[in-house]
Amino acid sequence: MTDDYYYSKVFITKPAPYWEGQATLHDEFITLKLSDFRGKYLILFFYPLDFTFVCPTEIIAFNKKLEDFKNINTEIVGCSVDSHYTHLAWMNTPVVDGGLGKIDFPLLSDITHKISQDYGVYLDTLGHTLRGLFIIDKRGIVRQITINDVSVGRNVEEIIRLVQAFQFTDDNHDVCPANWKPGDATVSNKPKKKFLDTV
Repeated sequence: MTDDYYYSKVFITKPAPYWEGQATLHDEFITLKLSDFRGKYLILFFYPLDFTFVCPTEIIAFNKKLEDFKNINTEIVGCSVDSHYTHLAWMNTPVVDGGLGKIDFPLLSDITHKISQDYGVYLDTLGHTLRGLFIIDKRGIVRQITINDVSVGRNVEEIIRLVQAFQFTDDNHDVCPANWKPGDATVSNKPKKKFLDTV
């Protein structure tokens, strides 16, 4: 372990590290755990802190696209080191006053920092996380990891595209080339016949 970074327990193609904790959804506190999402894709994203500047733009952007995610069997969970009480206060603060307003997916509290440490996004010297995002498939397997420095927000449309691409590869024998979108041509993943087999 270094002075600032924790060794990630997350590996592509391996099961996501288990977590559970208190979350805020609408005006309620709920207990949330990774296994609640088995059978669905999950976007687990970390953001630095409540009541900041870039973070609400991301959360609101995810919320605006929530129906698009649900239409592809995908749930969203946001996570920060704030308490579930702070999440509630932020949700109950109007957007014009720096709040979130109504958000329809849960914000998970990682006040002990264990989840963000396990996922390798916690910055010890700052006491909060980087912008980490993990796509976890319906079997609980990690399929994609993105980690940003805190100053730049993420592109929600690209996250939707990635989920669609992974789901396509799960259901078909093809693989997706760069910039693939649903309906685009794919690349066959099947063994190619030798030339002599075709003449």
